Amino acid sequence: MLLVIFASLGNVLGSVLNWWLGRYLLHFQDRRWFYFKPEQIERAQQSFNRYGFWSLLLAWMPLIGDALTLIAGVMRLHFGLFLLLVATGKTLRYLVLVYFAGG
Repeated sequence: MLLVIFASLGNVLGSVLNWWLGRYLLHFQDRRWFYFKPEQIERAQQSFNRYGFWSLLLAWMPLIGDALTLIAGVMRLHFGLFLLLVATGKTLRYLVLVYFAGG
């Protein structure tokens, strides 16, 4: 059980960092070095709006999880709701892994 707690905590903290980066990301969109194109940000925001904040329960998934947590910050999703959904999804993931691993 201790493994589940520490794995979940570490994973959630990484997501919190993504949310925080997303929250301030657009402050730099006029810089030459800014990575994302306006069209990419617009598409991500539309997708997030289409699937809603409940999609954050899937933040544990490879590839899309980081994008979800980053765009949640860009969309300025309330931090408490963000934390609740991300922590729930990531903790459930580790509980399922431990269960099926026979631990």
